[in-house]
Amino acid sequence: MAGSPPDSLPLSPAAGAAGGYRIAQVTLDEATILWRNADVEQERRVAIYDLIEENLFKPVRSVERGAHGPFHLHLSVTDGRLVMDIADTGGQLLESLLIGMARFRRPIRDYFAICDSYYQAIRKATPAEIETIDMARRGIHNSAAELLLERLEDKVETDFATARRLFTLICVLHIKG
Repeated sequence: MAGSPPDSLPLSPAAGAAGGYRIAQVTLDEATILWRNADVEQERRVAIYDLIEENLFKPVRSVERGAHGPFHLHLSVTDGRLVMDIADTGGQLLESLLIGMARFRRPIRDYFAICDSYYQAIRKATPAEIETIDMARRGIHNSAAELLLERLEDKVETDFATARRLFTLICVLHIKG
């Protein structure tokens, strides 16, 4: 993606090439987010922007009950569980998915550690060192996205790119300054 996303995140006409089974809006529980720095805030903005621009998100139970999308998604963490509140574009709650976060603790911790190394490296390391750290960062991110796809199986049909962006947002919810 070239450039930075705008502060407001409008839906583009190209958004949702997969038809109505997509996320049209995503919000994070601001009470859950305890701390952010500029790097984290930029990651959050880019993940939301990219997610809105292109995603596949088909909540199985909601669709079985007649929902067609697009959907609004609100993410929060309660009692160690990821809460995914899925609503229609009118704001009517369709369902809430609860996903245990125990299996995500290590990937989140590893992702935070490698991101810290990456942010430090981009300020003082050689291009080769930055590339090495970035490859490791992408590997952790990809593995976590695959885990999220597993955890969403039979609940939400989605794709790898959407899972990657959702994992970024899950990480933002876990930052504890």
